[in-house]
Amino acid sequence: MTPEAKQTTPEPGSSTPGGSRWRGRVALVTGASSGIGREIVRELTRAGMRVAFCARRRARLEALAQELPDAQSSLPLVCDLQDEVQIAAMFAELRARWDGVDVLVNNAGFARGASLLDGASSDWRAILEVNVLALAICSREAIADMRRRDVAGHVINLSSMAAHRVPVGSAMYSASKYAVRSLTEGLRGELRAMDSAIRVTAISPGYVETEFALAATGDPEHARRTYARYPCLQAGDIARTVRFALDAPPHMQVHDILIRPTRQPL
Repeated sequence: MTPEAKQTTPEPGSSTPGGSRWRGRVALVTGASSGIGREIVRELTRAGMRVAFCARRRARLEALAQELPDAQSSLPLVCDLQDEVQIAAMFAELRARWDGVDVLVNNAGFARGASLLDGASSDWRAILEVNVLALAICSREAIADMRRRDVAGHVINLSSMAAHRVPVGSAMYSASKYAVRSLTEGLRGELRAMDSAIRVTAISPGYVETEFALAATGDPEHARRTYARYPCLQAGDIARTVRFALDAPPHMQVHDILIRPTRQPL
């Protein structure tokens, strides 16, 4: 196989006249039914990419697809990331449609109000399956596509500031995001060892005003208070950060980005 460092496929890190350097390339965004994932899909579509996007909620995926300007450049995929069979089927459909992935955005992730003292084992398991194992499986499959087609692609992991400190009561969620830090570093090391030009980025946001707090607690009032303390980040802020990392020149890997609201104390 031609070493990735010598790839002659049109270089995604090189500017193209009249648009994004990734124009026409294929992205897969996980967890795209709301919030950050939905905004990333919109941002990459504006960059001229063909975008596949997955989540469990079919109706929301179809609604997002209707908002996008070109049906031929979007591919909604229903997938439960806790089920490896469904992940395999998703990649098979994407390969049949567009021959594989050039950019993977591992955005899917969630938390539950599941402390270490009284949390349900099922909640812990779900957190680890989606936030850690699914991320690793999707990365493996996407990189296989990139290497098979000699593409200098990009994997972007949506981590969290919880990977850099441990909020009380959120230890399992933080553990999953610490694992994302390890997976990001480990993946970069393995790619460097094979002299690959594939890049890896982790983005760790602080509080972003989305449905996340409500999904984690099931308490609308708690979610309202969470986002009312100070001006929080917005999903579009994170989507534009993804675009920034992608648009860096080929010799530059934006490896780890930490983003907080200005007034967030920790």
